[in-house]
Amino acid sequence: MIPFLDVHAAYFELKDDIDKAISRVLESGWYVLGPEVEAFEAEWAEYCGAQNAVGVANGLDALTLALRALDIGAGDEVIVPSNTYIATWLAVSSVGATPVPVEPDAFTYNVDPERIAEAITPKTRALLPVHLYGQPADLDPIMALARAHGLRVIEDAAQAHGARYKGRRIGAHGDIVCWSFYPGKNLGALGDGGAVTTDDAQLAERICGLRNYGSRKKYVNEELGVNSRLDPIQAAVLRVKLKTLDVWTERRQAVAKIYTDGLVDTGLIRPQVPNWADPVWHLYVIRSPGRDALQQSLADEGIGTLIHYPIPPHMQAAYAGQNLTPGALPIARDLASEVLSLPMSPHLSHADAGRVVSGVRKCLLEF
Repeated sequence: MIPFLDVHAAYFELKDDIDKAISRVLESGWYVLGPEVEAFEAEWAEYCGAQNAVGVANGLDALTLALRALDIGAGDEVIVPSNTYIATWLAVSSVGATPVPVEPDAFTYNVDPERIAEAITPKTRALLPVHLYGQPADLDPIMALARAHGLRVIEDAAQAHGARYKGRRIGAHGDIVCWSFYPGKNLGALGDGGAVTTDDAQLAERICGLRNYGSRKKYVNEELGVNSRLDPIQAAVLRVKLKTLDVWTERRQAVAKIYTDGLVDTGLIRPQVPNWADPVWHLYVIRSPGRDALQQSLADEGIGTLIHYPIPPHMQAAYAGQNLTPGALPIARDLASEVLSLPMSPHLSHADAGRVVSGVRKCLLEF
C-alpha cells in the first residue's frame, strides 16, 4: 500500500531531536507562550523574509485575527477564491464581513487577478488570495490592484511554506500572511498551530494582543480578544522541523518531477507552473473527467489518493444563504468534480513515486 501521506514519517526521521525539544519544554515549566514560542516566531519570520511573526492556535485563527487587526467587519466585502478550502471563507464570515468569490485561472487553479478587478466594489476592503497546493498566486497584479483601490492584501499561505514568487519567499508581499501548521502541512506540528507574518510592526503587536484575550499587559484588556496562542510544545517541534524544511521541499520537488515526466501523453491535465513560481508541492493535483473511476482503480492497486476539495465553498450548506447556484462559479464546480491529489510527501521514495505513475497509466488503459 502506498498511502496518500504518512504523517508519522517526519517524526521518525527527526525523532531524537523532536523528543529532546519536547523534553526541554516540559522541563522548563513554561507551558503557555514564553521563550520557545518567541524563538520560533523569530526563526519563522527570518525564514519567510518578514520583520515579524506571531504564533496563534491554528490557521483559521490566523486568518480571522488578521482580518480583525485590519478592522474588517460587518458591511465589508473581502474577495476570496472560489476554489479553496472553506476556511478561507469562514474567516471572512466570522468577522461579519461578506466573502466575494472570484474564479481561478484555469491553468494554475489560483485566483485570477483579472477577475478580481471585475469584482471590486465600493464595499471591498481586502483581497485574500490563496497560494493553493503550494504554488504562489500571481501577487504583482494583485498588489497593484490593492494599491490602486486602497485595499489590504491578506495572503492565505497555509499550503505554501517556503514557496517563492519571482525568487522571493512568500511571507511579506501583502499586509499580512497567514500560516497553518496542521500536521499534514509541509511544515507541520504534532497538533494544530498557526502564525501570521508581516512587515507591519503595529499589526503584529495588535495580533499579539488579540490572540491573548485582547491583552498585552497582564489583567489589562484593551479590546475584545480571544485565546489563540501557539503552544510551546508545538513551537519547539516546529523549530526542529524548520531546519529540515528546505531539504523536504527538494524531495517533494523530485517526486513532482517524476510525476510530471511520467504522466506526459496520458490525457491527464498535469499541474502548470508559471516561470515566476517556485512551488513547494504541498499537493500534486491532476485533473480528469474520469476522476472517480481513476481514484477507485488506484485504490484497488493499493495507491491512496485524496480529493482537494470535493465540494467547493459556494456549494456547501454553510453558504446556502448566499444563494449561489453550482453554475454560478463553473470553474470551481468543475474542478471539484475532476481534481485528484496523488501521494505527495518528502518521505515518498522515488521507487514508490514510479509505482504511482505506473499505476495511473495502468488504470487509464482500463477505461
